[in-house]
Amino acid sequence: MLQHQDPLDHAFQALSDSTRRRLVERLSAGPMSVSDLAGPLPMSLSAVMQHLKVLEAAGLVRSEKVGRVRTCRVEPGALTAAEHWLNARRRSVERGLDRLGVFLDATKPEGE
Repeated sequence: MLQHQDPLDHAFQALSDSTRRRLVERLSAGPMSVSDLAGPLPMSLSAVMQHLKVLEAAGLVRSEKVGRVRTCRVEPGALTAAEHWLNARRRSVERGLDRLGVFLDATKPEGE
């Protein structure tokens, strides 16, 4: 049986790992080669490649190979979808807190 998974699920699963979040952070500054990305990380190049494959499968990162150099870049559309989802949740929570504040102000005993 095939399971369909929402692209947003893929994005959040990929970003659940701190190494992958770090790779996305570094790529936010601009495209980088895989070897440049792997340089400061305490892991093998093949481990970095595995993390990049997860990010690519989630649509968060795109890469292209020119000669012997594979260059990666962030795919902003996938990050935008996650940002919109998070912002909608934040606005909902903020509205609830605003209503709570109004209620507390309205029910505050006199003299306080």
